[in-house]
Amino acid sequence: MDAFFLSIELFLVICFLILYYYHLQSKKTSSLEPTEWPVVGHLPGLVANIHNLYDWATSILSDVDYNFEVRGGRTGLRYFVTCDPSNVRHIFTSNFANYPKGDTFAEIFDILGDGIFNADGESWRRQRVTSQMLLNGPQFRAFAARCCRDKVENSLLPFLAHTANEGRPCDLNNVFLRLALDLTCTLVSGVDPGCLAIGSPVVPSFARAMDDALETLFLRHITPAACWKLMKRLEVGQEKKMAAARRTIDSFVAATIEKRRAHKLKECISNSADLLSSFICNEDTSHNDDVFLRDTMVNLLVAGRDGTGLALSWFFYLISKNQRVEQKLLDELAPIASKKVADGAAGPSSGMVTFDASELSSLVYMHAALCECLRLYPPIPFEHKAVVDDDLLPSGQEVKAGDKILVLNYSMGRMEGVWGKDCMEFRPERWVTEEGKLRYEPSYKFISFNTGPRTCLGKEMAFMQMKTVAAPVLWNFAMDVVPGHVVEPKLSITLHMKNGLAVSVRRRDAYHGKLALD
Repeated sequence: MDAFFLSIELFLVICFLILYYYHLQSKKTSSLEPTEWPVVGHLPGLVANIHNLYDWATSILSDVDYNFEVRGGRTGLRYFVTCDPSNVRHIFTSNFANYPKGDTFAEIFDILGDGIFNADGESWRRQRVTSQMLLNGPQFRAFAARCCRDKVENSLLPFLAHTANEGRPCDLNNVFLRLALDLTCTLVSGVDPGCLAIGSPVVPSFARAMDDALETLFLRHITPAACWKLMKRLEVGQEKKMAAARRTIDSFVAATIEKRRAHKLKECISNSADLLSSFICNEDTSHNDDVFLRDTMVNLLVAGRDGTGLALSWFFYLISKNQRVEQKLLDELAPIASKKVADGAAGPSSGMVTFDASELSSLVYMHAALCECLRLYPPIPFEHKAVVDDDLLPSGQEVKAGDKILVLNYSMGRMEGVWGKDCMEFRPERWVTEEGKLRYEPSYKFISFNTGPRTCLGKEMAFMQMKTVAAPVLWNFAMDVVPGHVVEPKLSITLHMKNGLAVSVRRRDAYHGKLALD
């Protein structure tokens, strides 16, 4: 008899759980939404899909009109997630003052200190004015263009030629990140760390530390604050890696600043073009103390390395899968390259062609292809904002003071209602008008370089670097992704490749021979 009643009770419990589950499902507006459970909210769905988080979030946002509130129940985790262009315009431009980065952002991104990416209000305005003057100055722009071309000609192309001669695959993602780190360190501090030297297979400890830090910053967004802060205090789990990464980064930056200061004592560097020298020589003492210089260097190094390095990685991944686009890019480069070859401007020993930034600035299809890559794979996949006062968004949702907002740049580029039915295709032609000119797209729709008052100051320099690297690599080499190699985004605050980009590299001699005969 006891067994009979126990069976009845078990049956009733199972029935209750089934009915309760269907009750929870009935509260959802879309079948793709994660189930909101008692106490833990959406966290189980978040954890279950963390391996494919960006695409999972994109599918949800596409099914719920671009807006969704992530709730972590009693854990305190809560975000309003959007990829609605009208909301982006409102948040980043129309009502800019109501949506700062906020204290929560500064806590999560504590490794950036009080640098420009963390700063709000007057501190941000002062730093932006100073940075804008330096980055847009003719001396620095010329310095950046010269450094980029020299680095490509003297390091990148020889490295790829060596790889092609050896006939073994290489991780192109790693190569571009090394290149970007060399370039960024040169522009920021005047020192080239030489990460692309042939025969240097070990990833620099500073670069590994940056990757560990960026991964931890991402995990902080989906971990309850009380939990990751306790882990940080105890230095356990992912926060242990973060603590070690910060020590490595701070050591590297402190040594670089010390060397630059010593150089200043030996000879005047006021005419040096690198940014660190400009800050050290600044008469405003608030711009040359060690804390300010440390925070500024870390902000610039992270942005410079990941922005350019990751964009180039995804660009060549897309090119490797789209021979039609690759051929059109080669055809666009052909007149410039053939003239350089005829004039004897190819490398005297290698025979490889490089390009000046000025020669590439008018290439429409090259610029369109880079924009199309950034639409699908923005180096910064999401933006984080806080809410100061209650507000009503253009999409109709109300946000309250203290709320946190995530704008998913990655998802916006994949919304059919924003970019059309072919939004998942790599089609540079969408950026070209019928007259053959570049098509303008508003920055609140194409948000790879942010939008509004915080639009990226390095946008033009980034395009210059990407073109100066992409053009000679495309012209001189063909890249084929190794069969079976899986390319997918990594869980990081920037859109790293989880498994890198394994490619086989070969010279394009046959194509160039045909061009010479033509």
